[in-house]
Amino acid sequence: MTEHVPLDQDSARTALDELFTLARKYNSSDAYLELLRFVGWFRFYSPFNAMLIYTQMPGAHFVCTALRWRRDYQREIKIDARPIVILQPMGPILFVFDVSDTAPLPNARPLPIRVEDPFQVRNGKIGGQLALTIENAKRDGVRVSERADGSQRAGSIQWAAAGQHLEFTIAKKPPSKSMQVPLWFELLLNSSLSAESRYGTLVHELAHLYCGHLGTPNCRWWPDRQNLSRTVREFEAESVSYLVCARLGIDTASEEYLAGYVRQCPVTPPISLDRVLKSVWLLEQMGRSHLGLRKRRLRGMRSES
Repeated sequence: MTEHVPLDQDSARTALDELFTLARKYNSSDAYLELLRFVGWFRFYSPFNAMLIYTQMPGAHFVCTALRWRRDYQREIKIDARPIVILQPMGPILFVFDVSDTAPLPNARPLPIRVEDPFQVRNGKIGGQLALTIENAKRDGVRVSERADGSQRAGSIQWAAAGQHLEFTIAKKPPSKSMQVPLWFELLLNSSLSAESRYGTLVHELAHLYCGHLGTPNCRWWPDRQNLSRTVREFEAESVSYLVCARLGIDTASEEYLAGYVRQCPVTPPISLDRVLKSVWLLEQMGRSHLGLRKRRLRGMRSES
């Protein structure tokens, strides 16, 4: 999967973000939390497409194209079925249908468990995502260090002192080679925590980075949004952490935090849903495979706040 989203899809995401803001569709924190839960559970599609599915059919269970329903599951689309529009890779849109809008053809096999129960709870254990995300963070000039700290401090991220470099290994094909990249950020993790908790913290701190809360070394990578309120920054970072971990089947304190916010503040702060989902998508890629170097490594605005 490529790093950059095609322009038409990127424009669609921005337009939808503006639409949700103007329409106040999720100005209720309860409604926003329900959206996050669905996107977290609906892990077999990208976070943005899961959001599109939810906005069109909140009760959707498992969706496929008509061709795939017939080819893989021997099911046909009902006459009164309602198509759901999502974005497709390398193209504009795709029409999919929920399992409730399909009927079995003669001699159709029983549906597999992932279709019958796609929201089943998994074991909640982290795999190689922690180490891979730490390695991929180097391409953005992020050095992750671990040390034992108090139980009330999970992690932090801040700008690094200027003039330092990191070694980033490009491991797409052997023989692998290493490149020197500028060190922009220092990220600290509490080594006393479990691997699952460290991963949740890592994602939370990187979410601050990719949501633009610290500014940016290059506006082509992520925007500079450093002037947001602390409430908006934390709400966005916790939203990203919750979605990434939930889609891996990992339980973290993020949902409890967000639920607590709903109880205290029923109105959603002016967050960017677009930036939250883009950060989730990037962090998921960082936990799946080695990514290449960023292009046009030019330093832009820096913030020490």
